[in-house]
Amino acid sequence: MRNGLACYRAGAISNHQTRVPASLPLTLLDACLRGTLLALLALLAAVLWRDRPNLRSARTGAALALGLCVQVVGATPLFEALVHPLWQAPLVAVSVANGVLFWVFVQALFDDDFSLRPLHVAAWFAVAALSGFNCALGPHTPPVLMGAQRAAPLLFAGLAALAATARWRADLVEGRRQLRRFILVTGIAYTVVMLAVRLASPQGRLSAEASALDVATLLAIVAVVAYQMLHLRGTELFPAAAAAGPTLRTASAESAPPAPDPAEERLVITLQRLMQDERAYRSEDLTVASLAARLAVPEYRLRRLINQRLGHRNFNAFVNGFRLDEARGALADPARRDLPVLTIALEAGFQSIGPFNRAFKAETGLTPTEFRREKLADS
Repeated sequence: MRNGLACYRAGAISNHQTRVPASLPLTLLDACLRGTLLALLALLAAVLWRDRPNLRSARTGAALALGLCVQVVGATPLFEALVHPLWQAPLVAVSVANGVLFWVFVQALFDDDFSLRPLHVAAWFAVAALSGFNCALGPHTPPVLMGAQRAAPLLFAGLAALAATARWRADLVEGRRQLRRFILVTGIAYTVVMLAVRLASPQGRLSAEASALDVATLLAIVAVVAYQMLHLRGTELFPAAAAAGPTLRTASAESAPPAPDPAEERLVITLQRLMQDERAYRSEDLTVASLAARLAVPEYRLRRLINQRLGHRNFNAFVNGFRLDEARGALADPARRDLPVLTIALEAGFQSIGPFNRAFKAETGLTPTEFRREKLADS
C-alpha cells in the first residue's frame, strides 16, 4: 500500500505530454492487474465496514482501501499521459495523502487504545493540499514545495514503521504480530524502492513496464494483507467489546479451547499465584520475557496463554489490571487516606503519575483523587 501499501508520485507531473502507448499485450496486462487490484481493495473495504463499522481501525482501513482505488486509477499510464495535470490534481492529492492514512491505519490496527486526533486529520489535509497544488502548478512548482512532497512518503513510512514496532513485544495476538512484521518489511521496502524509481523517471512518470511491475507488486502486497486480515478471527484483529470481570478472566466462548489442557491449567494457577500472591506486577521492568523466565516456560507459550486462555490482547494492559486493582484498594482504604496518590501509584508498579492517571481514568471514569473522595465520603 503506497507509503507502506501506497505508491507516491513523488516527482509530480511537470509537463503535459502525450506518450506513445505501450504495446497491446502490456496494456492489457496492466488493465487486468489494475482491475483485479481494484476489486480486491473494494472487497476489503466492504468487509471491514460490514464487520466492524464502529471501530476506528476498520473505518480507517476501509478509507485507505478506497483511497488506494483512486490512486490505482490515477496512476494508469494512459491517464497520466493524456489527462491534463490540472484534472489529475485531485487524484494526486488523494494518492499522496494515502501515506497519512496508512500511518493512521497502522496505529489504529496495532494499538487497541488508539483514538483519532486532530493532528491526523490536519496531516492528511496538509499533504493532500500540497500535492494537489504542486500538480496543478506543473513546471512552475517551487523546488521547496516539490521537495516537501517528495519527503512526505519517507516521513510517513518512518512514522508507520514506528507505529508497527511500538509495543511489539507486548502484543499478545500472534496473528497480529505476524501482520506487523509483514507490513514493516514490505511496506517500507516498497515505499523506498518506488520513490527511488519515480525520482529516476522522467517527470516522475513510470514507464509502461515499470508501471505494470508496480501494480503487480502492489497487488501481491494487498493480497497478502487482505488474506491475513480476512483470515484472522475478529477478536484476533480487532478488540472485542469490553466485558466486566476479574483481571484473570476466562476467554470468551469464541476463543476458548474445547477442553482444558491440564498443563495449561497448572500454568494458569502458577501465573495467578505469581501475580496475585507474590505481586510480580510491582516490578517496573516486567516483560513477557522476564515473566516467562520466572515461570520457566517459553515466551510464546505464555503469550498464547494470556491471550487465548485469559482473554488479554496486550501484556501491558494485563499487568496494569493488577496494578489498578491494588491502587483502587489503597485509595478506598480509610487507613491510607493521607498517603499521596503518587506513592500509591509507585507502590503498585507504575513508573510515574501520568500513565497511572490515564490508565486509572480509562478504567474507572474517575481520576484517582475523585475515586478516593467518592469512596471515603462516608468514612
